[in-house]
Amino acid sequence: MIAPLKIQVRFSDLDILGHVNNVTYLSYFEMARVYYFKELVGTKWDWQRKGVVLVKNEVEYHIPILLYDEPSITLYMRNLGNKSFTLSYKIEVKGKIYTTGSSTLVCFDSTTQSSIEIPIEMRDAFNKIDKDEN
Repeated sequence: MIAPLKIQVRFSDLDILGHVNNVTYLSYFEMARVYYFKELVGTKWDWQRKGVVLVKNEVEYHIPILLYDEPSITLYMRNLGNKSFTLSYKIEVKGKIYTTGSSTLVCFDSTTQSSIEIPIEMRDAFNKIDKDEN
């Protein structure tokens, strides 16, 4: 299992109401994907030929995150297909769920501008991620 990503809330993340702006959560999800992919496939991965493109995001806001909160993000595997996969996220503060969400990604070769099957090395690495039980 990969340890959750810890996020520092920045002042610029906040909206006029003093909590993290709704669009910032997508940035947090992206940070979690980058963190987890580094753990899964390392830093030498060929993202040009074995990359991913984002096709869908969903976010459910349960409790607002505030400036001095210390959120952590855990990433899960929700669905694994031939060319696409769906990751889910849980953002917690002090063990309590504040936000949940998901992203669907398609594997993509940017040199040919076409979708590809999930590379076997990536598929095998996904075993390090817990399955989403929901």
